Order: sequence, then structure tokens, then C-alpha cells
Amino acid sequence: MGIVLGPTQYGKAETRVVRIYRDTERHEIRDLNVSTALRGDFDDAHLTGDQVSVLPTDSQKNTCFAYAKSHCYGAIEDYAIALAGHFVAGIPAVHQARVAVDEYPWERVQAGGSGHGHTFVRTGAWVRTAVAAVSDGSLAENGLWVVSGLKDLIVLKSTGSEFTGFYQDEYTTLAETTDRILATSLTASWRYASREVDWDEAFGQVRQILLEQFALVYSHALQQTLFEMGSAVLAARDDIVEIRLSAPNKHHFLADLAPFGLANPGEVFHAADRPYGLIQCAVQRDDAPPAGPAWESPACFA
Repeated sequence: MGIVLGPTQYGKAETRVVRIYRDTERHEIRDLNVSTALRGDFDDAHLTGDQVSVLPTDSQKNTCFAYAKSHCYGAIEDYAIALAGHFVAGIPAVHQARVAVDEYPWERVQAGGSGHGHTFVRTGAWVRTAVAAVSDGSLAENGLWVVSGLKDLIVLKSTGSEFTGFYQDEYTTLAETTDRILATSLTASWRYASREVDWDEAFGQVRQILLEQFALVYSHALQQTLFEMGSAVLAARDDIVEIRLSAPNKHHFLADLAPFGLANPGEVFHAADRPYGLIQCAVQRDDAPPAGPAWESPACFA
């Protein structure tokens, strides 16, 4: 039985890039977290330690900064596409590049009755995400995959959710409930069939659809809620062919106030951070084109 080298990749993870736009006295800010991953002819680096084809991860970090200056004027999807295309087209040994970008939201501080020209405050915990994967130096449709998304979007509904009729075994102690708090920290990522997309407009619409569906759908289970959310996104946008959703169930348990002589008709809860249920699903069109490397990530090696 022989031993061989399997798939490999390497890159620079979590390069923190802050871009300030000083074109006018009213500044703008972009706050990014950029991770690169390259695949290609790097077997010798693993097998013999030969680095002749290896672009240092420090060089990848520097490229992220340089491209923030020259290519970060639109949506983060365009920035990710430009970076991934550069690595594949410009580095001989690289056959595939994956660039993931997180963007943290900021807004202007209100001062003197208006938004201040150069002072900002971080807003919310949620993060916008984008991934561009490019193969063989081509930015044609068959060589580019784009996935947009968001993470850490914390949502809660105080009623309109139940959990009943589940399978029970000898270890089941959970009681059925017809009225519960449903809360999660949502991660959603959606794959496009084309690059001819207004990324910002699409992101805003998808985010709003996800929030509306979470609010409006009566939830028999978090699984059902996620499917309804994903289905609504695909119904609204023909250019999205698949959406993946990951939702930890942020449990809220009714506090026992009986020892204090107090009734608690669904008013006071203990919010437990762990353990938690983790519900995940993909919703896709039956004619969706192949995903290629769209969903691959450093996590596949962990």
C-alpha cells in the first residue's frame, strides 16, 4: 500500500484591510477581512520542500492591500473577482484561486444634526460576505464562481413558532411546545449563475427576503423555516441557483418563577448560549449548473 499526496491548497487567512476614501472632504470607509487560497502545481513544496513555485503568503497579503487601493471601489464581489483573477492569471503555478471577503458595516456618527464627515461607528453584529473562485485564468462564465452572503445576522421572533410531534426515544426529556421563542444567528450564502449582477442590489433584496420570511412564516420547525426562506430567494431572483443556510437554534428557556410566587406566561426567559441545535440546508434549482469549487474552503481540510 503506497502513500501519496492528496489535494493541497495554501493562502493568507484573514488579512484585515481598512480602506479610507478621501476623494472629498466627506470620507468613506470600507472595513474588510480577506482570505486567499491557491491551488496548483505545489506538490514539490510538500514532497521535497522545494519552494520555487510558491508565492509567499506574505505576497498574497500585500496584493490584498494593493488591490484595495486600485480595485475596491464597488461591491466586495468585484474586489474578490479581481484578486482571484490576478492570482490565476499572474502566477504560473496557480490553476485555481479562491478569495473570501467579509465586510463589516459602519455608519456615520450623527453630530450637529447630520452625519459627520470623517467619524464612524460600527453597526450591528452581522457581516456581509463574498467568495470568488477562478480557475485556469479565465473570467468567463465557466471559469468563475461567485457566492455572496451574510453571517451573524441575529434574529428573534417571540411567538409564531412551535416544536411538536418529534421522535422520542428513551433519552428524550424535551417537552413539546406550541408557542416558543425562535431565535438564531443566521449564516446564508447564495451562488450565482452569472457575473452580470448588480451585487449591492441583489444583496439588499436577498437580505430583506430572508428577514421577511423569518418573520412571516409560521414555523413548525426551524428546518421548515429555512427551506421557506431559501425558496423565497430563488423565486425572487432568477440569477441565483442555490442558497445554503446555517442556523444555530439560540434556545430560550422559560424561567421558573414559581418559587417566588410569580406567574410566568411566556415573559421571562433564560437565553442559553450552548449547547445548541445547528440546523443547515441547501435549497437549489433542479437545473443548477455545477458548483465547481464554489463551496470549497479551508474548512474542508480541517
